[in-house]
Amino acid sequence: MASSSRTTYDVIVLAGDIGGTNANLALIGKKGGTFTLLMDRHYRTKDEPSLLEPLGRFLEEADRELGGLKPELCCVSGAGPVVDGKIILTNAPWSIDAKAIQSAYSLPTTLINDFMAVSYGVILLDPSNPEQITRLPHSDGSLPPPLPGVRLVVGAGTGLGVGYVVKVRSKLEALPSEGGHVTLPVFDDESRAFQRWLEARYGFTPGAEAGVSGQGIGNIFAFLAEREAAAGNLPGLAAKKILDAEEAERPALVAQAAGSDLLCAKSMDLFVKLYARVAADHAATFLPAGGVFLAGGIPAKNEERFLEGGRFMAMFERSYAKHIRAILAKTPVMIVKDYSISLYGAANAAVELG
Repeated sequence: MASSSRTTYDVIVLAGDIGGTNANLALIGKKGGTFTLLMDRHYRTKDEPSLLEPLGRFLEEADRELGGLKPELCCVSGAGPVVDGKIILTNAPWSIDAKAIQSAYSLPTTLINDFMAVSYGVILLDPSNPEQITRLPHSDGSLPPPLPGVRLVVGAGTGLGVGYVVKVRSKLEALPSEGGHVTLPVFDDESRAFQRWLEARYGFTPGAEAGVSGQGIGNIFAFLAEREAAAGNLPGLAAKKILDAEEAERPALVAQAAGSDLLCAKSMDLFVKLYARVAADHAATFLPAGGVFLAGGIPAKNEERFLEGGRFMAMFERSYAKHIRAILAKTPVMIVKDYSISLYGAANAAVELG
């Protein structure tokens, strides 16, 4: 079994996806153009003092369970830019150091931005496979097919990530971006009031992540709850429970209660509309004929709210300019359903960049 890394697979990669909430690790085998998940484990980022500790436990467990099968490459993605071989995580108390990993475990190690990993994963997806992708119909019912061209990834999880895939000299390359921090787009009186509320909180015009992310859901809920309280309206039982919860717990609670609590439903509705506007603004920038991929945990877990009544697409297709409306109406939009996409992407990046 120890020789399987040389016979069963062309290469085995230790892949990591490190976010503000979860640290996900996997061993992934590549044979030809196929990537196979051999083992994965999930850790709570804030419960770990650094990445080296869960990495060591994972490799020991993999050695026992997989009969000595060992990785030959390592690629770790993190929520933040890569600078001098390090990622200082934007939503966690520690950083990722490629040299430290390589020194501790004798593995050639590559670090990439988290949405660069998602973008490398998108390359591997089959848009016609409903187990991997949900295609969002446009307002006229059409489902434009992905064409050769830029693929755009806009993903809401703990934060908001943006990445894109382009063809460079006959090779597809995923490129990093900090597009989650463009200015939050607003479109009516309520969203403008929310923007002003955030500006008072942060001391400057808010970025998109402040409204389109897990923390964004929490911000939207707090904003709407304050407005309701100012109008003399008491929160329902579900909303009161959420207001009493820790801020980090609120986004999931809001999404869970959106089917029964009006304030939570309004919060998720505004979230989806803001998400659509962010995606539309980036689509106008990148002209993604290859499609817009909505990644991250939130779209996959709340798919029906995006589809219901054409809520997302109705806002996505809007523009003051006729030619931009025409472009948006022909742009494929898809929800990425496979939550392991970042791990597969990291494995793909290890091979392509290593």
